[in-house]
Amino acid sequence: MKARLPILVALLTGLVGFGREAVPGQVPPLLDSVTTRIDPPMAVPFGPGEILEYDVKFGFLGKRGEGFMSVDGLEAVRGRTTYRVTMAYEGGLLFAKVKDHFKSWFDVANLVTLRSVEDTKQLNRERFKHFELYPETRTWERVDNGNSGEMPTSEPLDQISFFYFVRTLPLEVGREYTFNRYYRESGNPVILRVLRKDTVEVPAGTFPVIVVQPIIRSSGAFGEGGKAELFFSDDERRLLVRMESDIPVVGRLSLHLRTITEGRRLATMGGTPTEEPPDSGG
Repeated sequence: MKARLPILVALLTGLVGFGREAVPGQVPPLLDSVTTRIDPPMAVPFGPGEILEYDVKFGFLGKRGEGFMSVDGLEAVRGRTTYRVTMAYEGGLLFAKVKDHFKSWFDVANLVTLRSVEDTKQLNRERFKHFELYPETRTWERVDNGNSGEMPTSEPLDQISFFYFVRTLPLEVGREYTFNRYYRESGNPVILRVLRKDTVEVPAGTFPVIVVQPIIRSSGAFGEGGKAELFFSDDERRLLVRMESDIPVVGRLSLHLRTITEGRRLATMGGTPTEEPPDSGG
């Protein structure tokens, strides 16, 4: 049986009003700094303060939920400076509701995930998971239940950080990208097919886009039967403008960009951050 990888909710995340640090129109400051960092940050098309808000629709029924994705700020994990990002989503139908909240911490220097937290409520099922990832030993630990295991890579990504990683790719039409960087072997490989260029209209405006089809080893929305398509803005920001996928029980689900709050990229803030925020432990 194919393993189930919950990347769908990762791309839909943004639980409105649930532990949300960022507010539209406000750029969260960097955390207080205390130590010098040696490794420079990787050049990426996002930065602290970026907030993307979405309307979520189910088939022909129109808007049935809201979501957001935000780069909350910088936070140190075991002495390494990371982006702390949040993705969440809330909505659904009377018989099929979802309320999910995800956080990921990944290194600013190499986009390697060090921590991942999931708090999900889907239909009648609730679940909480807290993972600590150790790239140097290729191991992971699940803090909430004490389980641990091995990783297939020393450059792990969870479902949230994988999305931000995709935004750094050239996404050339006609190419197929294959990665084995998901921290659980059951989720590899992740395949991205760049299908075409197009133009779409969403509440945030009209955007030239690059259309990508993700395929994973999963029976869910991004499996081969899900027919999912991701619409990234055809500019240096690579914003997720729209997403469409077939969801079991719910049917065709789509996400439409409503508002954009630009972030402060580290490369435009004087280059390498010379200091690092207080460590959050882990």
